[in-house]
Amino acid sequence: MNIKLGIPSKGRLRQEVSAWFYKRGVEIITAKHNRSYSAHLLDFPEIQIIFLPATEIPNELASGRIHLGITGQDLVQEKVLNWDMWLAELAKMDIGHAKLVFAVPECWVDVNDLKDIDEVAYLFRGKEGFRLRIATKYNNLVRQHLREFGLADYKLVSSQGATEGLIENQAAEMIADITSTGETFSANNLKILSTNPIIESEAALFASKNINWNANLLKRLRKFCQKISINGITQKLKNTNFKQSPL
Repeated sequence: MNIKLGIPSKGRLRQEVSAWFYKRGVEIITAKHNRSYSAHLLDFPEIQIIFLPATEIPNELASGRIHLGITGQDLVQEKVLNWDMWLAELAKMDIGHAKLVFAVPECWVDVNDLKDIDEVAYLFRGKEGFRLRIATKYNNLVRQHLREFGLADYKLVSSQGATEGLIENQAAEMIADITSTGETFSANNLKILSTNPIIESEAALFASKNINWNANLLKRLRKFCQKISINGITQKLKNTNFKQSPL
């Protein structure tokens, strides 16, 4: 059985992942037409590359459909409840850095952190007759963060596209979204609240704990990880939940 490794299928992260492997002497070989959803690693025929949307990789790992996967820590924590029961983080990759933050219109001059939002939400509901709306793709992480902060007078609006535009379209009053530079927020006349980020994230190599990591698979994995300078995988995969999918 080959080891299946899920890699982001497009965007800057796919390019950064390829460069990360190349620096460690491992080359990803794709089909000439570059539209194939699979590839392989030079000198590692036992590793099958599967290109997937970064958002799908956490659930593919948790379900045991792929052995390894590279995606953002933010997506893993958002998509998989009790993620460390089902996934093992083998190594941070120092690429794909981003923060999940709150942002509000720049014209909210007196609003600078979540403490201010608590008062704004109260006044907003009294004036408009409905709760302050926060647009996000990260419902679970945002809800958990706001619960820990003690803020309850709000409504989450699920975003499927450009979250920044939902304020302009009057579908939300503020947003919680991922950013690396903040430039997109500024371009949409939004400012980031000074509150600590909900999560600081980077891309990492994860292994599924919902896999039967037998001696043969572990031998192949150790060989691969040794090449890319990752140690301690046996300990990280010590407690697995094979055949107990959370999905």
